[in-house]
Amino acid sequence: MVNDRNAKGTALATGGGRAARLALRQPMVGERFESVLGAARTGAEWAWTDLYQSFAPAVLGYLRAQRAPEPEDLTAEVFLQVVRSLGQFDGNESDFRSWIFVIAHRKIIDDSRARKRRPFEPVPTETIESRSATGNVEDEALDQLSDLYFRRLMVELTDNQRDVMLLRILGGLTVAEVAAAMGKRPGAVEALQRRAVAQLRKRIHNA
Repeated sequence: MVNDRNAKGTALATGGGRAARLALRQPMVGERFESVLGAARTGAEWAWTDLYQSFAPAVLGYLRAQRAPEPEDLTAEVFLQVVRSLGQFDGNESDFRSWIFVIAHRKIIDDSRARKRRPFEPVPTETIESRSATGNVEDEALDQLSDLYFRRLMVELTDNQRDVMLLRILGGLTVAEVAAAMGKRPGAVEALQRRAVAQLRKRIHNA
């Protein structure tokens, strides 16, 4: 198990991440995207369901990796913003994916700022109990283990480095797109990525 996790981590830090990003940028809706998007603009429920099912899992994974306290709720907020702002979008499916992840990135920032202003409120016991595991328990446990290892790798990075890596790997964004989302120059994003990769390689090889 440890060797398997190290192999995945090494792929992440030594080039497998590029393949993952390219895979993520492959069309998910495909040739139907224009028609699905057009139907969504008119308020067609089936089209919104299609878009949500296609893109929400990746957004949820990104928010979890960013250690959002309530990633499911934040995912819902992201897509609510997508609904509100769809009239402002113009582009193909790859552009749409990038646009959604830019919204998710900004939601993370807004949520973090809002939580710093709010007093801490403990989660009620009944709420915790209501969120018990469902479905295939073994699969869920393996997913959580993989997610936990990934989070431990990411925690070694600075906030900016983590933002760059997650937007590049989970979001499948280009350097230019990440730069636009973070309000930085492409050269600064590339520098953050190089330092992050070096740090991850060091962490993986020492594991």
